[in-house]
Amino acid sequence: MTRQMTGAEMVVQALIDQGVEHLFGYPGGAVLPIYDELFQQDKIQHILVRHEAGAGHAAEGYARSTGKVGVALVTSGPGATNMVTPLTDALMDSIPMVCITGQVATHLIGSDAFQEADTVGITRPCTKHNWLVKDVNDLGRILHEAFYVARSGRPGPVVVDIPKDVQFATGTYEGPARVEHKTYHPQVRGDQSAIRAAVEMIAKAKKPIFYTGGGVVNSGPEASRLLREFVRLSGIPITSTLMGLGAYPASDKQWLGMLGMHGTFEANNAMHDCDVMIAVGARFDDRITGRLDAFSPGSKKIQIDIDPSSVNKNVRVDIGIIGDVGNVLEEMVRLWREGKHSIDAPALKTWWGEIDRWRARKSLGYRQSGQTIMPQYAIETLYKKTRGRDTYITTEVGQHQMWAAQYFGFEEPNRWMTSGGLGTMGYGLPAAIGVQAAHRDALVIDIAGDASILMNIQELSTAIQHELPVKVFILNNQYMGMVRQWQQLLHGNRLSHSYTDALPDFVKLAEAYGGVGIRAEKVSDLDGAIDEMLATDKPVLFDCRVANLANCFPMIPSGKAHNEMLLSEDATDEAIATAIDEEGKALV
Repeated sequence: MTRQMTGAEMVVQALIDQGVEHLFGYPGGAVLPIYDELFQQDKIQHILVRHEAGAGHAAEGYARSTGKVGVALVTSGPGATNMVTPLTDALMDSIPMVCITGQVATHLIGSDAFQEADTVGITRPCTKHNWLVKDVNDLGRILHEAFYVARSGRPGPVVVDIPKDVQFATGTYEGPARVEHKTYHPQVRGDQSAIRAAVEMIAKAKKPIFYTGGGVVNSGPEASRLLREFVRLSGIPITSTLMGLGAYPASDKQWLGMLGMHGTFEANNAMHDCDVMIAVGARFDDRITGRLDAFSPGSKKIQIDIDPSSVNKNVRVDIGIIGDVGNVLEEMVRLWREGKHSIDAPALKTWWGEIDRWRARKSLGYRQSGQTIMPQYAIETLYKKTRGRDTYITTEVGQHQMWAAQYFGFEEPNRWMTSGGLGTMGYGLPAAIGVQAAHRDALVIDIAGDASILMNIQELSTAIQHELPVKVFILNNQYMGMVRQWQQLLHGNRLSHSYTDALPDFVKLAEAYGGVGIRAEKVSDLDGAIDEMLATDKPVLFDCRVANLANCFPMIPSGKAHNEMLLSEDATDEAIATAIDEEGKALV
């Protein structure tokens, strides 16, 4: 399909042709021609945010909860530079996003014109690819290429920078048929010999474990289904990274919980002691491995990933399989069934016996007594009251994020949206807005901290305007909790600027925006207050006052191995691991 139209018309037509239904953006001089075209159509809903970063994070939440490409539209200069954090966040967490930015007219580029910035140069390190469009006749093709690059292979963000004169110019629009990037053709089918060797290695294992990541979720629902089938066929225990939660049901008996810095005792010890590790859509990042030279020293490692650069990047593996997780798992399940493979039953029973002893430590144990609300109890209560509902959870970043990962059980993929790789405070509220835009009838909750929520609190206005009834559940401990925890444990309890003084009255703040404010200050308040929140059809700020100095355990201290975890004093076994600082002094 080719026809004549302006560059601004091409942008809108390309979005329609790509099936885009929601667009998150903020207007400015360099994108006004595009906004004029948006005004004259009714197929795409534009959601006006209050800050460009909010548009990027909303697009991330939309993408993560739907599996579709999220789209953001911002102006030149500060509009584009305000997108750097969401773009970096999306790159690190493999979120497909197309960001369209305005640019000054082509004859002004390089002249330090008003609201000019080198958007392509600035965003090159934080995108999969980016384009500066100088010829309107290239615009349609480039826009469709952008969607192809964002969604294919390892998903990620791209930027299309469009000068204002290109938006006004008239040219030939090229439709999406058979459009793909000239050189980017990711390998989706895994090598058969490598897959066969991996299946044989798994079948001979005595102490195997599945280590899964966000790549399973990104591959689509079929990948999650195949993972569940393979895990149950084999009887192998499974753990997951923060980004992979929900790909395997948290209620299943083979689930060991999350691993890593704040993972469970059983998951981390199983990773350390296993003899075969099957890494599926996971990249061995530092929050998972701990000290690299002590990471799972006795195991053979299999890694399945669609990104060739992730294989053998951080940890050397014995078998690397490059391909789409879903395709590779399909082949592995087929070979497992055809070969009638099984793990040695006595060995597997012994392995599960070891795991059950680690489980008996109850590493997520905590003590709820009296009327002061423990944050873990708040999350568990929220989880129990939302079970059975179509619920999507986003988070900000900090202690509350880890508690949500530990105590809120996820049964399905695409229900958990959090900033993993970059750790972006302020992510959760705009991400929740993106999720709610995609799932109007679902329950969407942003689990937040009192410090993080203030990073993008202005987006509550977006939720009010567009009637998106997101719920913000704030664990208010009056600290930057994770910062305070590290200062206590690693910096001699010198709490340097981690107390969040002069906090707003969140109830009044919610009401000022036109939403609903709710507060719970003691345990006896909690059930009724959560019920009230869930029954409200407006955006809610829930101020949950929790214990000020609660720490997030388990914890692998920086520079330590998986089997050197620091556990809460409320874990049941008395032989608690003790963290040691760099000078050899006990921390607790």
